[in-house]
Amino acid sequence: MQNQKHFFNLDNPITYLNGAYMSPQLKSVEAIGLDCLQKKSKPYLISEADFFADKITLKKRFAHLIEAPDYETIAIIPSVSYGIAIAVNNIPFEKGDEIIVLEEQFPSNYYAWKALEAEKGILIRTISAPEIKLGRGAAWNEKILEAINSKTKCIAIPHCHWADGTLFNLKALRERSTAVGAYLVIDGTQSVGALPFSIANIQPDALICGGYKWLMGPYGLGVAYYGERFHHGKPLENNWMNHVGSEDFSNLVHYNHALKPKATRYDVGESSNFILTPMLSEAIRQLNEWKPEHIQHYCKSITENSVATLKEAGYFIEEDGFRTHHLFGIYPENTSEIATLKEVLLKEKIYVSYRGKSIRISPNVYNTEEDVKKLTNCF
Repeated sequence: MQNQKHFFNLDNPITYLNGAYMSPQLKSVEAIGLDCLQKKSKPYLISEADFFADKITLKKRFAHLIEAPDYETIAIIPSVSYGIAIAVNNIPFEKGDEIIVLEEQFPSNYYAWKALEAEKGILIRTISAPEIKLGRGAAWNEKILEAINSKTKCIAIPHCHWADGTLFNLKALRERSTAVGAYLVIDGTQSVGALPFSIANIQPDALICGGYKWLMGPYGLGVAYYGERFHHGKPLENNWMNHVGSEDFSNLVHYNHALKPKATRYDVGESSNFILTPMLSEAIRQLNEWKPEHIQHYCKSITENSVATLKEAGYFIEEDGFRTHHLFGIYPENTSEIATLKEVLLKEKIYVSYRGKSIRISPNVYNTEEDVKKLTNCF
């Protein structure tokens, strides 16, 4: 794969290594957004069929991206917290059940689970990263597997950690969770789109993704997969579109209380969103063309020399086999160094993020090896 910066409107003086914060917008996504914005000025051009056509296209494209065999297992959601709430409300928790989460995982995949301690009498088990450098990723994965027991009702974790890119072995977690009957709920916001993910291979109960990071879509819309255990669940809202027969506008006066099958019942109200839905759909179309495995390989190719240089200089970066290449954390031996680095990087117009004790680097196909070397020189 070659550099794809020409697909974006990034300013030349800027070195943007911060896709985990928010992706820049594809030119094609921007063009569709502007075109769709103007449509509302002429509402007579929006047909009844338009309420459903773009939704189905988006679901089919996302299903293809994650290798889900059925687009009806995809729901359109406004945010990760909304998608997590659907899972929380449809898992039959009982007092004494345990939920496994990770230390410092993203708040939207924590607060709703934590609230269940007081509401349902369940226990949150937070699995922290080992205080070691050599073999840290492997040891962290092993700690998670060891924590799963007969009381575990749900494992709610990301594919990779949002602060430093540590990878988690979802296949092994699925096997272990299946053995005890636990749900596996994955936050794919910081991975899906840039890292291959296969529903067919991993078979999670839910995969929830915000759309404005690695899916390269607009802010305010996301997508989620819900497996068979959620196909007869209760949605967060009863909107007109998630009921059977909603395509027949003339018949909407005759209420039909039957919900649509599978994950369609969980679609957020106004999921037809005539601006955001086509924009996210176009972004995912481009990702399907590029392919996540090619994006991951490209990110590795432009970062591997700089990663080696930083490690030789004494910075800790997780081992290649236990981290992603589109997102990784750099840990200085002395955290006081971060404040100085912030000033240097800002002066050089290099954009990254700071999460906990980690300096988070997140390149994509619009970056080059020279961009990453420029960053490394600042260290």
